[in-house]
Amino acid sequence: MSVLKTGSASTLDIIRSIKARLPQIRDALPPSLKIDALGDQSIFVRAAISGVVREAVIAAALTALMILLFLGSWRSTVIIAISIPLSILASIICLSALGETINIMTLGGLALAVGILVDDATVTIENINWHLERGEDVENAILNGAHEIALPALVSTLAICIVFIPMFMLAGIARFLFVPLAEAVVFAMLASYVLSRTLVPTLAQYWLQPHDAAAAASATGFLARRQARFEQRFRRLRAQYHALLGRALLSGPRFAGWFLLAMAATAILAFPLGRYLPGLGQDFFPRVDGGQIRLHLRARTGLRIDQTAALCDAVEDTIRGIIPPQELVTIADNIGVPYSGINLSYSTSAPIGPSDADIYVTLSPDHHPTDDYVRTLRAKLPDVYPSTLFTFPPADIVSQILNFGLPAPLDIQVAGFNIEGNQQYANRLLERLRSVPGVVDLRIHQVFDHPQLEVNVDRSKAALLGVTERDVASNLLVSLSGSFQTTPSFWINPKTGTQYNVAAQTPQHQLTSLQDLAMTPLTAATGAVPQLLANLATFRRSVAPAVVSHYDATPVIDIYGSVQDTDLGFVAAQINQLVAETRHELPRGSQIMVRGQVKTMTDSFHGLLAGLAAAVVLVYLLIVVNFQSWLDPFIIITALPAALAGIVWMLFLSHTPVSVPALTGAIMCMGVATANSVLVISFARERMNAGDDARSAALKAGFTRFRPVLMTALAMIIGMVPMALGLGEGGEQNAPLGRAVIGGLVFATVATLFFVPTVFDMIHGRRRAA
Repeated sequence: MSVLKTGSASTLDIIRSIKARLPQIRDALPPSLKIDALGDQSIFVRAAISGVVREAVIAAALTALMILLFLGSWRSTVIIAISIPLSILASIICLSALGETINIMTLGGLALAVGILVDDATVTIENINWHLERGEDVENAILNGAHEIALPALVSTLAICIVFIPMFMLAGIARFLFVPLAEAVVFAMLASYVLSRTLVPTLAQYWLQPHDAAAAASATGFLARRQARFEQRFRRLRAQYHALLGRALLSGPRFAGWFLLAMAATAILAFPLGRYLPGLGQDFFPRVDGGQIRLHLRARTGLRIDQTAALCDAVEDTIRGIIPPQELVTIADNIGVPYSGINLSYSTSAPIGPSDADIYVTLSPDHHPTDDYVRTLRAKLPDVYPSTLFTFPPADIVSQILNFGLPAPLDIQVAGFNIEGNQQYANRLLERLRSVPGVVDLRIHQVFDHPQLEVNVDRSKAALLGVTERDVASNLLVSLSGSFQTTPSFWINPKTGTQYNVAAQTPQHQLTSLQDLAMTPLTAATGAVPQLLANLATFRRSVAPAVVSHYDATPVIDIYGSVQDTDLGFVAAQINQLVAETRHELPRGSQIMVRGQVKTMTDSFHGLLAGLAAAVVLVYLLIVVNFQSWLDPFIIITALPAALAGIVWMLFLSHTPVSVPALTGAIMCMGVATANSVLVISFARERMNAGDDARSAALKAGFTRFRPVLMTALAMIIGMVPMALGLGEGGEQNAPLGRAVIGGLVFATVATLFFVPTVFDMIHGRRRAA
C-alpha cells in the first residue's frame, strides 16, 4: 500500500504520524499479520536537509575564518558573523509568511546566501577599519566609512537580487524548484543590507577601537603574530598587483584585446568538437543517489500472474547475488496491474497486465553508488532471462517528479489513426535508436500480441432460441469477471459492522480449458430455456493490443528510453536527428514528437537563458539609474564575459553538464560579479571627481578596493565549496550551482581587478583627451 501526501503537507510530518500509529494498528490485528514499512522517502528528505544545513554551517565557519585572517580583528569578525544568522532568520520569517516550507531548495538558497551575506557587512567593516588606520576616531570612521559605501553597497545588493526576477517567469517544474530558492536568497540579501546599515555600525561603535599603530606592531599574541605575518604577505601581494595593474593600464587596448579573445575562445569548450573536447553536455537535473532501485520487468504477454510471481522470485535471487547482503535492506514486489485506477494513475512504471511487475530494492545508508548496481543489473538480467524485458523506472522522489509520472525520461510518441502503419514505423525507428550511444531501456510501451479468444455468436441460431448478443455478453461478464461490475451487492458483518463486497463468479479452477469455457451456461432476459455457450457460438484464437493509449484523442505509440553514462542533451540531439531523417517514412496523417524530460529540459533551458540575458539587462539598467550614466554601467558589466568564461571552464574541468541548477548559478553569478565591479568603478569616479586623471583614478581604485573585492569574492567562493563538493544525500542536486558560481567568480574577480580598470582608463582617458 502506497501512502501519498497532498501538496501542502509535510513529508516528514506525514511519515512521522504514520509510524506513530503503526503500533496501535498492529495491536488491533491478528498476531500472525505482519506490517512493515518497505519504502520511506523521509530518510532521503531528512538526510538531504541535514546535508544542506551541514554545508551552510561549514560555509559560515570557513567564511568567518577567512574574514578573521584578512581583518585580524576578532571584534570585526564577530560583528560580521552576527549578521549571518539574523539575515537567515529574517529570510525564514518572510518565507513562512509566503507559505513556503523548509525544504531542500529553500535551505539550498540559504546555504547559497551564506557566502553573500557577509558582503555588505564585510565591505562596511573593512571601510571603517580603513578609516581607523588613517587615524580617524571611531565615530567619524563609522560615519565616513558607512557613507562612502552606502550607494555602492545598495547597488551591489540590488544587482544580486534583481538577477533572480527572471526566475519568477519560469514555467513548469523549474519554477516550483527554483522560485523558493530565489526568494530565500533575495530576502536574506535585503535583510543583510538593512543590518549593514543599522546593526553593524551600531556594534562597531561599541566594539571597535581607535587604531594604534605602535600597539599593533608590538603585539605578541599568537593571533597577532599570524595576522602580522599574513598582513606582510598581503602587502607584498597588493604591491605586485599594483605593478601588474599599472602594466595593464599602460598596454591598454592590447591587454583588453587579448583578454577578450581568451574569454571568447573559452566558448569552444561548451561544444562537442571531438574526442578530447566532448563539450559540456546537457542534463535537465543532476542525478541523485537516493539509495533505491526500481526494477520493472515485463514477461511474455499473457503470462499468468502466478507465473510472473515465480519469475520475480528468481529475479530477486539474482539481485541478491549482485548486491551484498549488508547493503540490502528490503526487496518488495508489486505484481500485475494495481487493483484501483487511482493507484494506477500514481504508478510510474506503466504496467499493462499480469505479466508486468515492479521490484523495489532499498539499500542501506552505507551503500556503494546505486548507479553501479543498476548498470550491472541492466547488463546481466537480460542474459539470464532472455524472454523478459527489464527496465529501470525512476525510484527516488526527485526523478519521479522530473519525469512527470512517465516511466522514462525519453518518450518518442507516434500519433495517428493508422495504427498498423504507425506500429511498423515505430519498430523500424526502435531498431535505429538502439545504435545511439548511451540510450538504454528502449522499448515500445504498447503491446500488440496480447492473446485473446474471440467468441462468434451465431445470431440466427441465437434468435431461434430466444437469446440476444447482450445476453451472451452479460453472462460471460459475470462468469469471468464477477457480478460486482453489473449488480453490486454488499454484506455487513453484524458483529463488527464491517461491509464486504459480494460477487458471484465462476471459480478459476473450473475454467482451465476452452472446453470449460464452451460449457458456460447462458440465461436470457426473456425467460427462454437456458443454453450452453457451445450451442450458440464458435471460438477463435487471436491477438490484440494489451493497452490502447491516446494523446489529445489521437491513438499513440510510445517509445520509452533512459540514459546511462552520458548526458540527456547528447542523446536528445541524436534522437532528434534520427526523427528528422525518418519523418518522411511516417504514414499519411501521422505525427512524431519527442516528449518527456527532453521537452521539459529544452523549455526550461530556453527560459533560463532568456533569464540570463534579462538579468544582464536589468542589472545594467539598475546601474544606469544609480550612476546617472550610460557609460559607467557599461564599463561595470564588462566583467560579465569573464564570469561566463569561468563558468564554462569550471563545468568543463569538473565534468559537470549544463543543467537547471548550473544555469541558476550562472544567473546568480551575474549579480555577484557586477557587485564587485561597482565597488571599483564607484571609487574611480570619486577620484576623477576629486581631480585625478582616468589612469590614476583606475590605479588607485584597484589598489584601494583590492582588499574588499578579494574578501567578498573569497567569502562567496569559500561559502560555495561545501555545496560544490556535492557530499551527502541529495548533494548532487545543488553541486552544479555551487561549481558555476565558483568558476564564474574566480574569472570575474580577475576581470574586476584588471580588465574593468583598463576599460575605464581607455574610455575616460580618451574622452578627457578629446
